[in-house]
Amino acid sequence: MSFPEDLNFSGLLDIKNIDFLSVLNLLDDGVIIADIKGTILFYNIAQSIIDGLVPEEVIGLKVTDIYELNNRTSMIMQVIYRHAAIKNRAFFYRTRSGKVANTITSVYPLFNEKIVNGVICFVKDYELLYRSTPMTTITESRPDLGNGTQYTFADLIGSDPAFQRVVGTARKAASSSSPIMIQGETGTGKELFAQSIHNHSQRRKKKYVGINCGAIPHDLLEGILFGTTKGAFTGALDKPGLFEIAHDSTLFLDEILAMPVDLQAKLLRVLQEKRIRRVGSAKEIPVDVKIISSVSQDPRTAIRENRLRMDLFYRLGVVMVKLPPLRERQDNMNELISHFIQKYNNSLGTNVNYISEEVLELFTTYKWPGNVRELEHLIEGAMNMAGKEETIGTEHFTPGMDCLEPLDFNSLTTAFPMMKTHGIPMPEEPVQALDSDRPNSFSFSQTQTDWEKSTIRSALTATGGNVTTAAKNLGISRQLLHYKIKKNKFCRTDFIRRPTI
Repeated sequence: MSFPEDLNFSGLLDIKNIDFLSVLNLLDDGVIIADIKGTILFYNIAQSIIDGLVPEEVIGLKVTDIYELNNRTSMIMQVIYRHAAIKNRAFFYRTRSGKVANTITSVYPLFNEKIVNGVICFVKDYELLYRSTPMTTITESRPDLGNGTQYTFADLIGSDPAFQRVVGTARKAASSSSPIMIQGETGTGKELFAQSIHNHSQRRKKKYVGINCGAIPHDLLEGILFGTTKGAFTGALDKPGLFEIAHDSTLFLDEILAMPVDLQAKLLRVLQEKRIRRVGSAKEIPVDVKIISSVSQDPRTAIRENRLRMDLFYRLGVVMVKLPPLRERQDNMNELISHFIQKYNNSLGTNVNYISEEVLELFTTYKWPGNVRELEHLIEGAMNMAGKEETIGTEHFTPGMDCLEPLDFNSLTTAFPMMKTHGIPMPEEPVQALDSDRPNSFSFSQTQTDWEKSTIRSALTATGGNVTTAAKNLGISRQLLHYKIKKNKFCRTDFIRRPTI
């Protein structure tokens, strides 16, 4: 390599003297450095947040000691064995403390004179990715209905009564001209609801118009919404805004909280006067637009934080449609899984019909920060790995996971104080005889399973078979307890207290 003759090398950066580890510790991505045996030598703060572990307690341990992974399923161990990098893999794993993480992970081998002597692993947290990245609408390749939409209420999956009540509210509000505000976390389907409302209204023959307020630079948003007049600023042309385009139709303002407060005042005036004024013009243009807006957090919290004008909230939130997060829709989980499996069977040419009990249990305990969109993302990735197999297992989650148990001793111990408070007897610790001729006869996994079974039996006995109360006392969801009752072959009626004569 040649350099310009006038280049002053005295000012070049001496990379040998840079403290790279301190830089890695400041990254938003998790970073792990391990030696050739998989022993962790460096573990940054971001990774400790993702895993819920303390760095000082992790450094010096092997990766297979802190994660419920083995040499085959650990990406770090695979890179050590193969001497080849793994880049941008969707990775769903559990730590030994019981925390589940959904990540995008890359692992690279570290060479010393062409010999691999360690690896460096970069981990992106799925939840942080969606919090920090402006989200645009993600739609599947399905036909346009001819009005700029792809979805109707018939496309919304979920027979749970609570979810159907939300759908019913949206249906009733669709026939009115009043504004609707949809509240829901990222990935709950706000765009699907907005399109469904439009297609259930009298405006459905008109073109649906939507915009993500968080994806447009603030200095351009006003012109895009209200239009511009030639000469208003350099390069400005006579151009209609989205309000004019959506006249007699529906305008969906996604992520309204990203709109600057001063622009919110102008939007409020448009809602009150039903007239817009293009940027640089004194002429007012009447518009008739049904407004649907969306927020990803409680709007009252945004008002307290001065991110949403109170008067604008009253105008936009005439009808509130609050979408439940996936962690509160466990009863719909099987329906959603079946829907996505069928969808990707059609597009990928696969023949998946089932999902293993281990995967279903893991899904039940996971918190789903990315909601339904995240579930779809995981199933699509697993089906790519499943190939011609009929059942999705933990091994299909690029790479897979083995030996997963959703409740560990830590979570059970956490539940004990609550159990005592509600009069639930402590389960007896299962004792397994050790055979001196079989040193491996004591199984931690089996002991954990027996402990969990005993705990559930105690909780059901104390509540007389009341699953809702037992689940609350144990600190788990009612759906998860139902699953465990079935898994352990308990019969709920056996715990119901009979009146004595």
